[in-house]
Amino acid sequence: MTQPLWSKSQNNAGSALLGKITNFMSGHDVISDRDLLLYDIQASKVHAEGLMKIGVLSEQELSQINEALSLLSQEFASGTFVLDERFEDCHSAIEWYLTHKLGETGKKIHTGRSRNDQVSTATRLYCRDALLRLQKQSIAIADTCLELAQKYEFVVLPGYTHLQRAVVSSWGMWFAAFAESFVDNATQAKDTHDLINSNPLGTAAGYGVNLKLDRDYTTQALSFNRKQVNPIYAQNSRGKIELQVLSNFKNALLDVRRLSWDLSLFSTAEYGFVDVGDHFSTGSSIMPNKHNPDAVELMRASYSQLVGAYNELESLLSLPSGYQRDLQNTKGALLRGVQSATQCLDLLPELLQSLTINTSRCEAAIDASMFATDKAVELVINEGMAFRDAYRHIKHNYDELQDRQAADSIKARVSPGACGDLLLVEISDRLKALKSEL
Repeated sequence: MTQPLWSKSQNNAGSALLGKITNFMSGHDVISDRDLLLYDIQASKVHAEGLMKIGVLSEQELSQINEALSLLSQEFASGTFVLDERFEDCHSAIEWYLTHKLGETGKKIHTGRSRNDQVSTATRLYCRDALLRLQKQSIAIADTCLELAQKYEFVVLPGYTHLQRAVVSSWGMWFAAFAESFVDNATQAKDTHDLINSNPLGTAAGYGVNLKLDRDYTTQALSFNRKQVNPIYAQNSRGKIELQVLSNFKNALLDVRRLSWDLSLFSTAEYGFVDVGDHFSTGSSIMPNKHNPDAVELMRASYSQLVGAYNELESLLSLPSGYQRDLQNTKGALLRGVQSATQCLDLLPELLQSLTINTSRCEAAIDASMFATDKAVELVINEGMAFRDAYRHIKHNYDELQDRQAADSIKARVSPGACGDLLLVEISDRLKALKSEL
């Protein structure tokens, strides 16, 4: 391992005890940092530019540092440079690389910053991109659901409450429900992106430094909306920011869990309303007859991984103000949660497109009692009966519900948003507005 940046001794880098301690403190951290290294390089370039602006670096030194950092990015992308157990973290790796390449000039890069604001900045950049990706994924899912809502607008689907047959509904309404939910998810991701888009670079270890750093410049150069003003808050917000990001992904996967539950039930032989595409299903190792919707079930399970990551993060944050080493463990939870969620969300549009609706089975599941509410409303409108009286009348006269057609029930349900008037244009308009702001 390279000499730790904080080491007081120049002769203990190879000791067995130091190796054991470092592996405990940083062994997993350096693996996680592979997802943050390029963000850290991006922020390091801007930090170096800021140092040049206040006279700490010359233009020539800045040029050398930026050139070396670009080379490091290329070597990391190609696999020539590997972030491994030689380093404590991506921050020490960058400083080692610059010093190795540039000597004394490389040693200047850490002037005016701490690994505390360095990791906060890299994480903030990562979180920004994660939320942008969530926004795009949610838009893609909403787009797919809207397309399918139009395609199956008046295709019958039994509506359930308490898992009991309730009223006649439609696949159009089912798809529209998830279209609107993912428009909300995209909106929340955008709002959270705006909220966390503040720059902690230049707050150092949480108390600032005795340099007139140009934090407005670094804020603009890194495309942050504003700088995070207070250095103590910059440290206190670590973990809090990550929780907000994971909360956004949790909400999206909460919708995926409900959607997956529906498909799991509706694709059983007992329901038979829908078939899941072959690519999303597997067989059994022992039962030749099986066609299992495994991908759907694993999508349903994905929410639990987000809950685990969120709870892990939240349980870490019972801390006093300022930096504590506990906060190092926020990275793993964040990265695992985001990676798990994005992998799941990437598959959802293709899963929905793979569905085959079995219209005959859906229609066969409609029984006369499911028209009871329609008939009660008709008695109110056509005969002036009070609704509670109409309710009681129909409850004891189901014979009046025979020979009614599910398709007629769907089209007559014209309250705004109901299956006879899905208001897809309103959902679509919200979606278009989100797309225009990307």
